[in-house]
Amino acid sequence: MIEEINSYDSFIQRLDPRVKIVTALLFSVVVAVSGKFLVLISALILSLFIVIATKIPIREVFRRLIPVNMLLLFLWLFLPFTFAGEHLFSVGTLSVTREGVLYAAGISVKSNSMMLMLIALAASTPIFTLGHAMHELGMHKKLVHLFFFTYRYIHVIQREYIRLANSMKIRSFRPSTNLHTYKTYAHMTGMLLVRSFDRAQRVHNAMMCRGFSGKLYSLSEFSIKGADILAFAFMATVILILGILEWTQIT
Repeated sequence: MIEEINSYDSFIQRLDPRVKIVTALLFSVVVAVSGKFLVLISALILSLFIVIATKIPIREVFRRLIPVNMLLLFLWLFLPFTFAGEHLFSVGTLSVTREGVLYAAGISVKSNSMMLMLIALAASTPIFTLGHAMHELGMHKKLVHLFFFTYRYIHVIQREYIRLANSMKIRSFRPSTNLHTYKTYAHMTGMLLVRSFDRAQRVHNAMMCRGFSGKLYSLSEFSIKGADILAFAFMATVILILGILEWTQIT
């Protein structure tokens, strides 16, 4: 749960959430379009510094990086062998190319840099404050509603899935690579969608009974302070420097 890591008091936690969202967005855009390793390594160091400043336990950070790096592991299993370029060495009959290794390394650094920045954002801002801040920045209220309800009910859907999976096990279902297994999983997915839709209707009716009119209310008041301006100016300057390094001839 995100609430487990956003209770640590830090300077970054006290910043205006709108400043943090804009900063994380600018950082992610620059990192995503960058290709020079000088820029990517600098971005990774910067994101590590931000995460350390949020005072999140290192174990929690690594735990949240595992899913991303598990996907990157599959990338490393294919890209170095399939990307055309200069031959480095061979693994059996497969040839590893220099360009493939560099491309995979670049994607890995980019992914971890952006993920670390998002971890810092989530760890330093309560999720509902984050949603209201996005609304204050001009995001359409329907998207903010979707963000809120996705966060609120994704765990409910997970529990529903666990109940369905357990009921299948009780009935001696054992997954395999056959048509019966595929049909069973298809039926379970359909049942999960039906139950999710039924839950959504009940939640909507309950909200309407309580006078919900589609307007968002927040107990938090956002105000830009001097610390927010200084923090944004610093991060904007660093991000600008990264952009300059990327689009100049420095290697």
